[in-house]
Amino acid sequence: MATPEVHPAAEPDYVVPPGEAIREFLDDLGMTQRQLAARLGLTPKHVNQLVQGLVPLSPDVAARLELVTGMPARMWNRLEADYQTEVTRLRRRDDLAELAAWIRDEIPVKELVKRGALPADPKDPGSRVQQVLRFFGVAHLETYRELYESNAVSFRQSKAFEVKPGAVASWIRMGELKAQDVRCEPYNKAGIEADLPRLRLLTVQPQEVFFRLTRDICAAHGIAVVVVPEIAGTRSCGATKWLSQSKAMVMLSGRYKKNDQLWFTFFHELCHVIKHGKDHVWIEGGSEPDHPREREADEFARDLLIPPEDAARLPSLRTLTAIERFAEEINVAPGIVVGRMQREGLLGYKIGNRLKQDIDLAAVG
Repeated sequence: MATPEVHPAAEPDYVVPPGEAIREFLDDLGMTQRQLAARLGLTPKHVNQLVQGLVPLSPDVAARLELVTGMPARMWNRLEADYQTEVTRLRRRDDLAELAAWIRDEIPVKELVKRGALPADPKDPGSRVQQVLRFFGVAHLETYRELYESNAVSFRQSKAFEVKPGAVASWIRMGELKAQDVRCEPYNKAGIEADLPRLRLLTVQPQEVFFRLTRDICAAHGIAVVVVPEIAGTRSCGATKWLSQSKAMVMLSGRYKKNDQLWFTFFHELCHVIKHGKDHVWIEGGSEPDHPREREADEFARDLLIPPEDAARLPSLRTLTAIERFAEEINVAPGIVVGRMQREGLLGYKIGNRLKQDIDLAAVG
């Protein structure tokens, strides 16, 4: 004889408040809510709210109900406890459905798993919700939106491409976690400003040298420089965020994988740290700058890399040899000169790219 299959009963999608038992008691005795209120020493309004489950049934009311109904107070207390447990269960079920949809639609889970930011297993919706909340260091979806999608976050990203806020938030969070491990002295504005010429001179060094020294110099002045390759949908080459009042993060994605873009982005972000306060998160992309502080950061990076008095000579550079000689004279990488001239229409975008240094993110990340 085949053993019948036994399926667990589905959990109900409704809850019954203790007030239902009060209603049954009143029906059995033919008593009105006003009469019960008089016997309990409560207001009719409070009894009505108890019946409808609008107010909790307190231990004091449970003791009074025992005297009036004969049903022990512990039973009334148990009804209330069971009711609150079920309310919490249903609320969590609804929250889980919302959170699961958020993760499915907005968060690049596969990429975060690939990068080791999230575990591969378990991958059920409940576990993924916990993993993602833990990754962002938040307890609620509302907190995530406030911290990562608030109006205080300034975006400057290419309008020609779709930008996914969940991908941007995940990328920024990876940078935060990486920056937390960078030991820094307290922020020193005067110190980093004094070291700007020293940082600029590093542009002529091999990448394994300039990344290490750039990080060390910045850390000595309270700035953690981290490299996190972009996540699909971010369209971002850099970001700036203050992790505390004494520690800033400059984040680079190396999106274009060329030294001219990398150094321009780095000094652009450094301008945000030095000049633009501690309240905003600046996320850089590829659009034309339309914010006054973005224009200021662009000008800061441009003029630091090639000072205006030297930039006046750029139109006279007719050959790549002349560009290399000019770059050597002003102690800057020749690829930076090429990039500047391309952006200003002095060179075609296919000319001189061999003077740009490729950036190997795997070697510096």
